[in-house]
Amino acid sequence: MPRNLTHRESHLVSRVGWLRAAVLGANDGIVSTASLIVGVAAASAAPSDVLIAGTAGLVAGAMSMAAGEYVSVSSQSDTEAADLARERRELETQPAFEREELANIYVARGLTPELAHQVADQLMAKDALAAHARDELGITEVSSARPIQAALVSAATFSAGAALPLVMVLVLPSSWLVWGVSLASLLFLAVLGVIGAQAGGANVWKAAARVTFWGALAMAATAAIGTLFGTVV
Repeated sequence: MPRNLTHRESHLVSRVGWLRAAVLGANDGIVSTASLIVGVAAASAAPSDVLIAGTAGLVAGAMSMAAGEYVSVSSQSDTEAADLARERRELETQPAFEREELANIYVARGLTPELAHQVADQLMAKDALAAHARDELGITEVSSARPIQAALVSAATFSAGAALPLVMVLVLPSSWLVWGVSLASLLFLAVLGVIGAQAGGANVWKAAARVTFWGALAMAATAAIGTLFGTVV
């Protein structure tokens, strides 16, 4: 059998659904929990209070991420379903118009009108709705919304990310919490950026710098607020 007939390709874009939710969840878990811990610690709170605040932030954040991802991705799923239902009705009531519409898409991509109509006829004969979903609406198996997957991945990765700065609260002396948690969390964020970039085939240095910068900014802001309120109180 010729080599080109057995060649299989694995494209990184197939990971985009769960990878986006995973990176977002872990990043939010590290940044929000570390920022909360740094802010409370900067207010001269007791280590036990810092730990309680961080744990509460982990639980609340994980539930919020799951709910937020489920609701937002469900909205996308509902929109896709509505578009597919409309397309299905149009295929039943206006098949000639839909054939011409699909052919025009292929003409715009570079096919001759005659070949475009042949391609449209063959694809619609096999699965008309799938052809229109893919080429007219841009809905594919890779890009389709998966609310439950997004919710579970976001909640799990948020919890994993949030647990990292919490561990630092347990192992660091109270006098080191602000700087220790901040520096460790920035390291965690850099590692997360590298892992996410490698999984998605992106530039690792750019990804690491991006997440580290925004994490540092968030922790600096909460530390300033914690110090201000701690001094006032």
